Amino acid sequence: MTAAILAFIVVLAIGAPVAVVMAVSGVAGVYELGGERLVGIIADRMFSGVSGYMLIAVPYFIFTAELMNQGGLTQKLIAFNNALFGRVRGALSHVNVTVSLFFAGLTGAAITDTVAIGKIMIPEMKRQGYDAEYAAAITACSSIIGPIIPPSVVMVVYATLLRDVSVIDLFAGGIIPGVLMTLALLATSGFLAWRRGYPKQAPTPLRVALLAFFSALPAMLVPLIILGGILSGMTTITEASGFAAVYAIVIGMLFYRNLTLAKVMDALVTTVKFSGVVFFLLATSAVLGWFVTRSGIARDAASLITVLSDVAFVQILLVCLLLIIIGTVMDVLPALVVIGPVVVPAMVSLGFDPLHFAIVMIVTLNIANVTPPVGMTLMTAARIAQVPYEKAIVASLPFYTAFIVVVVLLAGVPSLSTWIPSLLD
Repeated sequence: MTAAILAFIVVLAIGAPVAVVMAVSGVAGVYELGGERLVGIIADRMFSGVSGYMLIAVPYFIFTAELMNQGGLTQKLIAFNNALFGRVRGALSHVNVTVSLFFAGLTGAAITDTVAIGKIMIPEMKRQGYDAEYAAAITACSSIIGPIIPPSVVMVVYATLLRDVSVIDLFAGGIIPGVLMTLALLATSGFLAWRRGYPKQAPTPLRVALLAFFSALPAMLVPLIILGGILSGMTTITEASGFAAVYAIVIGMLFYRNLTLAKVMDALVTTVKFSGVVFFLLATSAVLGWFVTRSGIARDAASLITVLSDVAFVQILLVCLLLIIIGTVMDVLPALVVIGPVVVPAMVSLGFDPLHFAIVMIVTLNIANVTPPVGMTLMTAARIAQVPYEKAIVASLPFYTAFIVVVVLLAGVPSLSTWIPSLLD
């Protein structure tokens, strides 16, 4: 165990990619456990980490999101949501949040949401008189709904990596937390808009609103197709993701007519790059995960948690605090593959429901997307808004506080995560 920890610290300190850090520390740990006899199984562990049939859904989900981005979906969703909230004070900030809710069912990735929506919404919010740092903060914070509302790449990776809950249960379990995060953002943005006197817009005529709805409807059907097929049992995750990609091509080319072969190729290139990162992480995490299981680190972690407190609610809050700290220096997927194999078995051994803790962990790690100093979505939104990152951090604090309240609620009320999945049994 000493060799693995030392290797992890040294390789991480020199700035190596997280996947390389996990590979080196995993190999060091395996060698310490069994010498050359066990090192021979490393290649087999890496292959098993990426050979699951369900993982085919990952590039399909990424491809679908890129196709919808290239096909002009964002503008359609913004137009529809603007028709809904136009007469409300601070309308564009509410539109920003609700567009992210709809967009979450298509992307499953926070950074994609930030770029696609931010490039349109942030300049328009600035033009209408919203503070630039506020526009960046609301865009970044609303984008982390993406990995919570299904389909979610993070949830597929979690189910493949830890295998203690099904991806179907994770998808169903993310619905209520995603809606709660949306409502928390709307309440906060509504208060700030009233307090700061942000502008209203003219009411949208009914005819225009209906046109906006029907224009956005084919795109909004994508998550319904995915979730309907999966939750009804008609399709597997992989089949639904493949069908969604085909559907995205059809509506992009034939209905919206914004999707060209050149844009499809660009989407494929992006998909290959992102998928390569995900699969490399999974392959190396399989080695580290095997070492963690064999070495008893998870058992030691459980013992440490019980020493700190024997109250279940306090235990899960302590782990959430740990996840937020880790998220300050590491993105969501790397943090998940590094810490998941340690804390998940520990929490399950302490009696926590695997699905409940999985949802709490995924939500908490995604909040790290707006937690400095890394905070990739907040940093990206600040660049789009052309404001200093420090100002965007300050502007995000009210929304961050609202998210923490949601995490505490989810931690204390397991049924918020498990009720919908229980209906599918």
